Amino acid sequence: MNDLILADRELEVGFIGKLDALFEGIERMDASHKASPSNEQFLTDKEVSAWLKVSRRTLQDYRNNGMIAYYQLGGKILYKESDIENLLMSGYRNAYRMET
Repeated sequence: MNDLILADRELEVGFIGKLDALFEGIERMDASHKASPSNEQFLTDKEVSAWLKVSRRTLQDYRNNGMIAYYQLGGKILYKESDIENLLMSGYRNAYRMET
């Protein structure tokens, strides 16, 4: 009976130790994550195309036509989240009701 209690206790201690290690790893990742200097969020073309519900090819057309601002680092295209929000707001139209 005592062997069973000791085995259960060892499992609990092992499990708690693994949880502690997991939490420490998460805290290290959080501490090492650095925001950009301006606290600006950058998005990939895949993220932007999903957000705008357009294809990645359409995003390329937007870039080529100067409709959307972007950064190019090597072959990687990045967009500032605030630029995408501004693009969306530029197309915003207030609702109106026709008077009869």
